[in-house]
Amino acid sequence: MRKFLLCLWLFMPLAQGSEPLRVFVSVLPQQTFVERIGGSHVVVESMVKPGFSPHTYEPTPSQIARLAGADLYVSIGVPFEDAWAERIRATNPRMRMLDAREGIPPRAMEAHDHDEGDAEDQGHAHEETETRRHDHETVRSTSAHADSEQDPHIWTSPILVKRMAVNLQQALADLDPTHASEYQENLAAFTADLDALDRDIRAELAGLTHRRFMVFHPAWGYFAEAYELEQIPIEKAGKEPGPRSLAALIDQARLASVRVIFVQPQFPLKSAEQVAKAIAGRVEVIDPLSPEYFENLRRVARVIAESEG
Repeated sequence: MRKFLLCLWLFMPLAQGSEPLRVFVSVLPQQTFVERIGGSHVVVESMVKPGFSPHTYEPTPSQIARLAGADLYVSIGVPFEDAWAERIRATNPRMRMLDAREGIPPRAMEAHDHDEGDAEDQGHAHEETETRRHDHETVRSTSAHADSEQDPHIWTSPILVKRMAVNLQQALADLDPTHASEYQENLAAFTADLDALDRDIRAELAGLTHRRFMVFHPAWGYFAEAYELEQIPIEKAGKEPGPRSLAALIDQARLASVRVIFVQPQFPLKSAEQVAKAIAGRVEVIDPLSPEYFENLRRVARVIAESEG
């Protein structure tokens, strides 16, 4: 009996240590980051599922149920968190909350200034689009934007992801000291890959004459800032431009020698296609929420570089 109890006591830490940390994140790129650092010692779930928008997302009842057993939630400042942050905390008060933006200076999102004269013209055009958006997005879109909205898309800069990764590694190590050395090793490997990605992007974009590109939704601001580019947004507060603003955007795109327009699959293509046709450019559907982080950013750089040729 004594031998049995001794064996049980010896193996209890091993059994407990084999239980992976349960981690929730807001968007899919974060899931990639946590999995790279945590390896087999984490089970990670993104709140916003593929094909959904973080502007309008509502967690499902099953996600809320699983949150009750989570060890860590990593937020990043996307819009749905504004409405759900308190409820997420209340679901599991013991769960650690980590803001991925810690130590990263925020930047304001660019917004195309729509002509006030467009308001009447675009009312009917936006009706169908707006009905697809949740009430939270409607309120956000129609409320005064006197204070610039902060850009949550920090993951589009590999340089900033390196900072995020340090905070993630520390949080995992605090929750699971047994595997702290593995988390540190994984962080080093992940950082090396991010450095290689950064070098590849800089090499791809070296020598560009025209460093502006157009986007429907301004999700690439941190990427543009990191590589001395400028994104020109089509939308403002989730709304497509009316005829006057669209004409102004076409003029702006011509002056800036824009040849490519990025659109996320969660947003409509119509305005981007109209601008692209007028400037003899093309529309590229690229999702900043893709979990294929490294391939996705390399593709963005390649498309921008090829658009000048």
